[in-house]
Amino acid sequence: MSSSKIPLSSPTDSRKQGDVYLKFRLNTQTGAVLSVKHTQEAIVQPVELITPMPNMPSCILGLMNWRSHVIWAIDLPKMLNLESLDNRQQYNIIIIRSDALVLGLVVQEIKGTIKFMINDIRSPLGQVNSSLVPYLCGCFIQEEEILLVLDAKNIVHSSIFHSD
Repeated sequence: MSSSKIPLSSPTDSRKQGDVYLKFRLNTQTGAVLSVKHTQEAIVQPVELITPMPNMPSCILGLMNWRSHVIWAIDLPKMLNLESLDNRQQYNIIIIRSDALVLGLVVQEIKGTIKFMINDIRSPLGQVNSSLVPYLCGCFIQEEEILLVLDAKNIVHSSIFHSD
């Protein structure tokens, strides 16, 4: 079974200003965005194409092949101490890159792209659990929904992946 791609771009309105973010659901309750500057691709991949590895943190689902590179597939909600994903036949995976490091972030659902100004990002303090703060740039409020603005660099450089 082959993986299918989800387009990261849509027709843009040149009058709208701001940075572009990939919008997705971490789990059934939590919406989030990642800057497309760090987003390589969004794919749907069958569960059986992820190879589990023994003795790894529970948020690490295993290894996967992405464009002839072997990368880690991460249950992002579990990494962030949120409600984990339910059992599925396939994973929605966001491939992110920061510096030379690449990860596959498994999320509930990929919603498309959204544009907003960096000035619209609010402090996450008081809005979210303090354990999330190291992985956030802040929060963005859209139509009464709080979207977590995730920091790809801090996710990739998390101590979960680098034991010193």
